[in-house]
Amino acid sequence: MAAINSVSEKLHRIRVKLYPNYLPHVESAYIARTDNEASLSVEEVCAALKNRGGFTGNYNDLVDYVRQFFDESVYQLCDGFAVDTGYYSIHPNVGGTFDKVTEGHDTHKHPITFRFRTRAALRALVEHIEVEVEGLADVNGYIDEFVDVSTGAVNEALTPGGQFSITGHKLKVLGEDPEVGIYFVSESEQDVRVKVGGHLAENLTSKLIGVLPALGAGTWKVEIKTQYSGSSNTTLKKPRVIESPFVLTVPAGDG
Repeated sequence: MAAINSVSEKLHRIRVKLYPNYLPHVESAYIARTDNEASLSVEEVCAALKNRGGFTGNYNDLVDYVRQFFDESVYQLCDGFAVDTGYYSIHPNVGGTFDKVTEGHDTHKHPITFRFRTRAALRALVEHIEVEVEGLADVNGYIDEFVDVSTGAVNEALTPGGQFSITGHKLKVLGEDPEVGIYFVSESEQDVRVKVGGHLAENLTSKLIGVLPALGAGTWKVEIKTQYSGSSNTTLKKPRVIESPFVLTVPAGDG
């Protein structure tokens, strides 16, 4: 009688790099972070569905239908409904606390955010994913999280004029070179770079807090230029550049 092989083939792959672990009370030396590639647009996902997935309909119609679906989903979210796609669900959420039952809603005290939850169908795919460790990441500095304080969004959104918080490694903005600073670089127009002005509320090696400059609607990356070498007593001859592995969005009408 032949033995039954129950080993399932891995169908997907996620690439990660290892970063030094600075979390308190954790003994392991490194933590994994996904080796982010460019985010896929609706057009690119639809092209993959056409070329790889075998979709036989009209490509332009497919893009239009998907966009209509997302637009309607967002409309329903803004009316307070949760949207469940079968793989993940999105839920509107009102944060903060109310002092009394007659208190009205305050956009700053009770920020509106949207929360994502994975569903069973997506969680079940985890066993089919192979994780490929590609070694130690560039530890000259990296951005881990960007928090838009106005909305609470992490690595997602920007609110021009609002406060931001950046966490990571070797971030401290230091040096006399005029290029030193925090910039927001437009994804659509590479020559558009907006520098953060004014004093940073926090300027530490692991955390930066400041105020967002005026930014137009669109997608932006964070870029930090610093001469910080890891020691406040010694600066680099030329600024080094740290770029966010994610893209942030200013919605139309917010710029």
